[in-house]
Amino acid sequence: MNRLVSAAATAVVAAIGLGTVLPAAAQFQKPEDAVKYRKAAMTVMATHFGRIAAMANGKAPFDPAAAQANAELVAVLSKLPFAGFIEGTSSGDTKAKSEIWSEPDKFKAGASKMQEDVAKLNVAARTGNLEQIKAAVGDVGKSCKSCHDNYRKE
Repeated sequence: MNRLVSAAATAVVAAIGLGTVLPAAAQFQKPEDAVKYRKAAMTVMATHFGRIAAMANGKAPFDPAAAQANAELVAVLSKLPFAGFIEGTSSGDTKAKSEIWSEPDKFKAGASKMQEDVAKLNVAARTGNLEQIKAAVGDVGKSCKSCHDNYRKE
C-alpha cells in the first residue's frame, strides 16, 4: 500500500512540475479554465490535508506513513491554486472575493503563510510524532481559515 501511495505521489508531483513550467496565463485558454483549475487544486489539496487532520483529530487511525505521504502531496499542491487567480477570473462560478485583485499583496502574503505552515506540517509528518503533527495541522487550519475569511465568499 505504501508503495502504491508513494508511486502515486511521485506521478502527481511529476505531472504538477510539468504543468507549472509555463507562465500561468499561458496555461488557460479561457478565464473559466483558470477558475476550474484553482478550484480543482484546492479540492485535491483539501482532500489530502483532511486525511492528516482526521488522524490528528482522532477521527481516523494514526498512520505515520500515510500522514507523511499526504503531507508531501499537500506541500506540492499548496503552490498550485494561485496560478489560477489571474485577471478576468473574479466573476462567474467562483467564490473569490474582489479583494484578491484589489489587495494582491495581502492575498499573496496569505498564500505564502499557508505554504510556510504546510512546509512545517511536512517536516512534522516526517518525524512520525503525532503531537507535532497535531500542532502543525492546527497552524495550517488557521492560515487556511484566515485566507478564506478574507478572500472567499460564503
